[in-house]
Amino acid sequence: MFTCQAAFALFVMLWIGYNQAVFSGIINNTDFLAIVHNPSTAIGATVQTSSFSKAQLLASRLFTGIGIGIMTTTVPVYQAELCEARKRGMYVCTQPLAVGVGITIAYWYDYGMSYVDGPINWRLPIASQVIVAILVIILIFGLPENPRWLCRQNRRQEALQVLCDFYDLPSDHPTVTQEAENIFRAIDDGRPEYKWSEIFKKDELHTGRRILLAYGLQFTNQMGGAPLIVVLRNSGLPPSQQQGADRVTVGAFYPIFYSDRLGRRSPMMWGSFGLFVCLLMISILLSFKGTNLEKSAATASVAFFFLYMLIYGATINCIPWVYGPELLPQHVRTKGQAIGISANWLWSFFVAMISPTLIRDLAWKGYLIFVAFNLAFIPILYFYYPETANMGLEDIDSLFGIQKAQPIREDDKGFTWVESRPVS
Repeated sequence: MFTCQAAFALFVMLWIGYNQAVFSGIINNTDFLAIVHNPSTAIGATVQTSSFSKAQLLASRLFTGIGIGIMTTTVPVYQAELCEARKRGMYVCTQPLAVGVGITIAYWYDYGMSYVDGPINWRLPIASQVIVAILVIILIFGLPENPRWLCRQNRRQEALQVLCDFYDLPSDHPTVTQEAENIFRAIDDGRPEYKWSEIFKKDELHTGRRILLAYGLQFTNQMGGAPLIVVLRNSGLPPSQQQGADRVTVGAFYPIFYSDRLGRRSPMMWGSFGLFVCLLMISILLSFKGTNLEKSAATASVAFFFLYMLIYGATINCIPWVYGPELLPQHVRTKGQAIGISANWLWSFFVAMISPTLIRDLAWKGYLIFVAFNLAFIPILYFYYPETANMGLEDIDSLFGIQKAQPIREDDKGFTWVESRPVS
């Protein structure tokens, strides 16, 4: 069952990455531009492929965008709630990696199709999205319901069976019973799911604060300057070399191996520091434009562009996707994650829109804005974000001052637990 779950998550994120990048290689195609009249916007894949007008293409991109928004909100939460605590970082961090792989596939596919004449050189890359989308639909039928959702629907036996299937253990095994106790107790002692109008109200669970923390993670993900970095036209390199500089996805492999050992906070802080140094060096090197050192400085700056993407992929790009669901309490996890992910898309759009103006009007000085952001993120992460690695989702409430119950008494569900009170 877990193999199906992992494959589903990877194929979803692969599709999302491919969808994000496929338009970057076809927006200069003459046949494509003739249909859409030189749009600056880059979403159902079948409708896109058969598009013969700007309105048809934009409408299809809108529908695909809605689907991607749902997937990027739901999949990390689903994955986080079905992973063992000690392996959660490894499994959830494979999702941004899959996005990077999908982006890389799309870029190379577009590059290869650029040598083909006619409308097929943009219709075929768009149509290829359907293949992965169909695989995702097929894999969905092999997935179980989330056990926490089943508990909220008073379907606890089904929830217990999901846990047994997930761990491949009998229902009386200590691993299964402990996980079931934690989930059942959290549902019994917790709150009903909050409405949208309630999510920012003050309560002892610090719900509003935790949603803001999840939002801040995705803000950090984008305002560290990644959407700006992929715009290299002021580096002095020929376009053929510029086009390969944003393809570095190898960094995303590192969190798979270390995120559960090093935690969440430390990689985020060191990652912000690394991005700060890279952007500072890029600013300094690009400031030599118009001097005798312009060519050598531009060449040197490319090393820091690549290093930036390596560090970004290994830290800020991956960690927020697992960190966000961990920080959010059960009664707002899905809604809170939706708010958090909205920050990713909103600020990615914002930076992408202002990047050409920054580079044109401010040149190297534009990078200093993101130098300041990355420097500011370090103390924010240190003082406001708790460490959540290797903790059960129900146990993370204790980091925000919530007392957790411990097993002691028996109830009619066949599990034992007791309320714990602080010692005076």
